[in-house]
Amino acid sequence: MSKIAHYLQEHLAGEVMTSVDARKYFSTDASILVSPPSLIAYPRNENDIRKAARFSWQLAERGRIISLTARGSGTDSTGGAIGSGIEVVFPAHMNRILELDTKSGDVTIEPGINFGKLQQALQTHGRFIPAFPSAIEYSTVGGAVANNIAGAKSLKYGPIGFSVKRLRVVLANGEVIETERLSKRELNKKLGLATFEGEIYRAVDTLLEENRELVASMQRPVAKNNAGYNLLDIKNKDGSFDLSPLFIGSQGTLGIITELTLSADGYNPDSSLLMAGFDQLANVQEAINALRSSKETPSAIEIVNSGLIDAVNDLNPNQLKGLLPTDHPAFLLIVEYDSPSERARKKSSHHAQKLLEKLATHIQIETEPEHQQRIWKIRESSSVYIGHSDGFKRAIPIVNDSSVPPERIAEFIDGVHHIFESLGIKPIAIWGHAGDGILHMQPHLNLSQVGDRQKAFRLLNEFYKLVISLGGSVSGGRGDGRLKAPYLEMQYGSEVYALLKRVKGIFDPYGTLNPGVKFGTSLDDIKTLIRPDYTFGHFYDHLPRS
Repeated sequence: MSKIAHYLQEHLAGEVMTSVDARKYFSTDASILVSPPSLIAYPRNENDIRKAARFSWQLAERGRIISLTARGSGTDSTGGAIGSGIEVVFPAHMNRILELDTKSGDVTIEPGINFGKLQQALQTHGRFIPAFPSAIEYSTVGGAVANNIAGAKSLKYGPIGFSVKRLRVVLANGEVIETERLSKRELNKKLGLATFEGEIYRAVDTLLEENRELVASMQRPVAKNNAGYNLLDIKNKDGSFDLSPLFIGSQGTLGIITELTLSADGYNPDSSLLMAGFDQLANVQEAINALRSSKETPSAIEIVNSGLIDAVNDLNPNQLKGLLPTDHPAFLLIVEYDSPSERARKKSSHHAQKLLEKLATHIQIETEPEHQQRIWKIRESSSVYIGHSDGFKRAIPIVNDSSVPPERIAEFIDGVHHIFESLGIKPIAIWGHAGDGILHMQPHLNLSQVGDRQKAFRLLNEFYKLVISLGGSVSGGRGDGRLKAPYLEMQYGSEVYALLKRVKGIFDPYGTLNPGVKFGTSLDDIKTLIRPDYTFGHFYDHLPRS
C-alpha cells in the first residue's frame, strides 16, 4: 500500500498516514468488531475527498478495489466506522461552522464538527439541534446524520434527519452533488444531465416508479426506522424529489457527505420534569400510551428499569444515594416538557400527573434545574454500567437501538427478559427512549471465551427475531452497520432486500464505499471480526454514554 499512500499524499492537501499505531487506533469504533485500515487520510477540504474517490473509482475500473470509509469520532456501535481500505477521517480539519443565519436558524457546517461545540455555538444564539445523541460531547454531526440518530428529544422533534435541509455529497466517482427538495421541473433538469448524477436520478426515479407497492411495503409501525435505505421520503405525491433521505442514515455507503445545512430549532433551557415509579409493566405501557396520545407531546419519555439501578448500586453504592427510596420501583419513567411557555409547561406536567396517578407508585415534578439534574442522573447512570469491566467481561453493544411500536414496549421488555433468562445472562439492565419504542441493553459478556461468544450470537438471533415479530425495526436509533446487516432481509423479505441492494448498486457500482456495511456481511463474517479484548477505550475522556 505504500505506493497508494505516496500517490495520495502527493495529491491531497491533507495528510496520509500508514503507521502501525494509527492503523491500530482506527481499526475499531464503539462496536465489538475490528478491521484495520490500509491507510488513513485526513482531508482538508472537499477537493481531497473528490480526489480520493476518483482514485478509488479508477482503480476499481481496473479490477482493484480500495474502499473508502468515512469516519467521524468512531462512536458507531455497529461497525459502520471501520474498514479495510482508506479510512477518511474528518475531525482533524473539516470541523468548521461555515455559515449561520441567526434569523432562520439555518446553519451550514462541515461533517467533522463536534456535536457539543456546535450545540454550544447555536445556544448562544437561542437555537439548538434537538435530536442530539447521548454521546454529544464526543461525536460528530456528520456521523450523527450518516446514522440518522435519535435522542431523548426525538419523541417530539424526530431524528436528526428532520433537521437536514441540504447536503453536499461526493459520489463514488468523485463527482459532487447538492441535494435538497426539488420541484417537478427541477427534477426534469436533473433527469436530463449527461453525468453520473443524471444516471443516479434517472435510475432512482425509475426504481421508485416501477416498485411503488414494494416501496410502500417498507413502512413499519414504528416511530423510527433506519434499516436499509429510506425510499419512502424521496418522491412526494406532488412530484417533488429529494435524494437527501437516501444519504441520511446510509453510513457512507452511497456517497460521502462533505457539507450539511441544518435547520436549528428555538432553544429554551427551561423545562418541567416528571418522574414516576411503577411496579407493574402493564402500568408502564398504559402510562406511555396515555402520555403519547395527550394533547401536548412530551419532549422526552425515558425509561430505566430496576435491573440497571441494582447494577449501578452494586458497582457504586453512592452513585444514586438519596435519589431513590431503598425499595425502588421496578420501572421509572422520566417525562419532560419543554414548551417556551411556563404556563404551558405547568399545565402539561400537571395533566401528566393526573394521567399517571392511578398507575404509578409515586410521582414527583421538578422545575428547578438543580433538582432536575438529580433525576437525569438516574438515567445517565447507564454510563457507570456500560463503562464497567471485570477483566475481559464487560457490557457489549450488540442489541442496541432497535425500535418497536411504542404500544408494544411491554411485550418487548417481556421478550427481552425471556431471552436473557434463557441464556443465563445477568443482570437484565434496560434503559432508553420509551416514548419512541427504542431501548438499550448491553449484556455483560466475555468475548474472549467461546461460551460467551456463542451466547452473544444466540442473543443476536433471538433478539432480532423478537424485534421483527413485534413489527419493529432492527435499526431504530442509528444505522445498520455490519452488525445488523445479516438481519435486513429477515426484516423486509427477499424482494425489498433485493431492491435495497439495487439502490446500493446505482450509487456504488464497484462497491468502493464502505463495503460490508448494510450488505455483504454474514454472521460468519462477523465471527471473524470479533475483538475479544473489546473496550470503550477511545471514549473514557468523556465517559461512555448510551
